[in-house]
Amino acid sequence: MADTDSESRRFVFTKTKVESLSFPASGREVYHDAKTTGLILRVTSAGQRSFYFYRKVRGRPVRYLLGVFPTMSVEAARKAFQGVAGKVAQGHDPQAERRAARHEHTVGGLFAHWLDHAQQHKRTWREDQRQFNVFLKAWAGRWLSSIHKADVQALHVKVGKEHGRYAANRLLALVRAMFNKASDIGFTGDNPAVRITKFKEKSRDRFLHGDELPRFFGSLVAETDIFRDFFLIGLLTGARRANVQAMRWDDIDLQPGLWRIPGESAKGGEPIIVPLSPPAIAILRQRQLTSNGNEWVFASHGKTGHLVEPKSAWKRILDRAGLADLRIHDLRRSLGSWMATGGTSLPIIGKALGHKQLATTMIYSRLQVDPVKASVTEAGNNMLEAGRLVITTQDEKGGDENTI
Repeated sequence: MADTDSESRRFVFTKTKVESLSFPASGREVYHDAKTTGLILRVTSAGQRSFYFYRKVRGRPVRYLLGVFPTMSVEAARKAFQGVAGKVAQGHDPQAERRAARHEHTVGGLFAHWLDHAQQHKRTWREDQRQFNVFLKAWAGRWLSSIHKADVQALHVKVGKEHGRYAANRLLALVRAMFNKASDIGFTGDNPAVRITKFKEKSRDRFLHGDELPRFFGSLVAETDIFRDFFLIGLLTGARRANVQAMRWDDIDLQPGLWRIPGESAKGGEPIIVPLSPPAIAILRQRQLTSNGNEWVFASHGKTGHLVEPKSAWKRILDRAGLADLRIHDLRRSLGSWMATGGTSLPIIGKALGHKQLATTMIYSRLQVDPVKASVTEAGNNMLEAGRLVITTQDEKGGDENTI
């Protein structure tokens, strides 16, 4: 809004004179300092007296808030004015710089900072991005200082009702983690997500039952090779989805039947040795024949070079099989459950699923995984038999290709 002569007055600003100015009944009145050209004072009907830098730069008015009286004294306002004037003289745009800085102090700005951190340190950063897009997008333009504990609690409850307790708790963890990094961008307020009680989560025990396996395998073989093999390897190894997606030929030794998941890819940061059963080896040998030298077992044309998002294929499989409430992670749980059903001890199951990480060399790991491999093989064979899926395995000297 223009500061016209009719609405402005000029005098030398002093503490006494500024304090004596009455507040208008409505709107605002603008006063100009006779000592420092361009220093103005706005007095509003809301009861506030504010100092501003005001000049025209290349014909465009530049108005910049310096501070609020009496928190900022007249002397401090003149000093701040000179600092801004110096920046303007050097070609800076204080308004644009403040807008950029304030953007950093929005929820959207904080998430951008968090995502940069997450992409460097978290394998699950895409899930953080998804949660933000689904649940926090409406908050993107809000100042961090406007987000209070009550806001986070209300959102937590809303997501819990509409999307389930697990989703609500993961979102709460994301908001808490984001605000833990807020000091990096200069925010000094409290974390509004602390001391909020999470929902109690019921332990998930879903796995593929014997009567479901025929339908599951029947639907699975109708998929393209890459998705069929991907889900079968996930089921037969019990490995985490992200590890199967990033499976590399250099990490696999098909002769002894071992897959070494590198520490940088493994949960916990230590290498995991995964035993490969004969059916799993047969699948991998068949894929190796058509790998064309690609480093990834499940190669793709995307940015990563390997399969990233199999959810659409998973939905097709479940729809064809008529299965509900089954997640990709339940394949891992299925192997452990079938091992337990076969009488395998809990320590062996934990070792098979990588619950206890190995830090020894491959030779010593080979000695330790032999009993695990036997149990994994038995459990895998039992599932394949129950589902009536035959995977032909041949000794390498047999000369025949392995087929599904």
